[in-house]
Amino acid sequence: MLLKELTELNGVSGREDKVRSYLRTQIREKVDRVYTDALGNLIAVRGLKCQGPKVMINAHMDEVGLMVLGIDSSGLLKIGSVGGIDHRVLVSKPVLVGAEEIPGVIGAKPIHLQEKAERKKPIPLKGLYIDIGAKDREDAGRWVKVGDPIAFATKSGPFGKGMFKGKALDDRVGCGVLLELMDLEMDFPLYYTFTVQEELGLRGAKVAAYGINPDLALTVEGTSAGDLPEATAHRVSTKVGKGPAITLMDGSIIVERRIINGLVSTASAENIPYQFRELTTGGTDAGAISLTREGIPSGVVSVPCRYIHSPVSVLSLDDYHNTVKLVRGFLETQLETVLRDKG
Repeated sequence: MLLKELTELNGVSGREDKVRSYLRTQIREKVDRVYTDALGNLIAVRGLKCQGPKVMINAHMDEVGLMVLGIDSSGLLKIGSVGGIDHRVLVSKPVLVGAEEIPGVIGAKPIHLQEKAERKKPIPLKGLYIDIGAKDREDAGRWVKVGDPIAFATKSGPFGKGMFKGKALDDRVGCGVLLELMDLEMDFPLYYTFTVQEELGLRGAKVAAYGINPDLALTVEGTSAGDLPEATAHRVSTKVGKGPAITLMDGSIIVERRIINGLVSTASAENIPYQFRELTTGGTDAGAISLTREGIPSGVVSVPCRYIHSPVSVLSLDDYHNTVKLVRGFLETQLETVLRDKG
């Protein structure tokens, strides 16, 4: 299963090598050109010789994770976060360390050794460590080194009724959507960009967009779903099972109305359920792309995911497949109108 394979790859920001290698294998026979730029973005092009406007569809390869910052004399690993992680969910989670994926577990002072006041507070990241079963610093140093990335050791797969669980759905779900669209035959150059270091500040997308200089870009993301029992109505940004989410505005971009109208028209014409992403915080690669060069019209379509930036997230497979349909329909039927209608 494509999503299972993608989410079980480890690609903490700055260390996306395994994801990039997998994607290159999947796409190299389907495109006119595939290359990696200086920052590590994987870029594939179909319709390279076409004369129409250049269009970029984008998803980021990286995931949040941890990094080895030091090794204690006891052989325990000191850690720091890579990207935004809620440290309250980390204790006791299994992890894989470094390129060799050495098994480990995130540990902390056990509850019976904690002071009463400590038990009432979340354990800070500095109070966590990783145990790889080493007897001392020298022993641990045989297996891992400072700077090694640390990914969650999560097995992915379908569960429940039409649901899927796994790590790194932000944004391997977007990578999966792009792979599903590799058969598109368009009369314009279509650039598929799989970017790096999104979780560290939208870094890869800005570089990729500068090199391509597209006339329009569309980012496909996994976004936070707030349909949980304790969430108040105004904090529910998206709901799982209600269709792909179209962004109006977030912390990095205000999407042009013509792109929103094109996505909505596609959904209405093809009877695809959709929703608007109501939370206006956070940001995506589209924010960086839109500010590149003289400005690039950019939009965002997202798959709602519960518990993103954690060891395991959940999505609806219907939402995933409908996102593929929405992006495909938009490119096939609305692009000419959107590019023509500049307000």
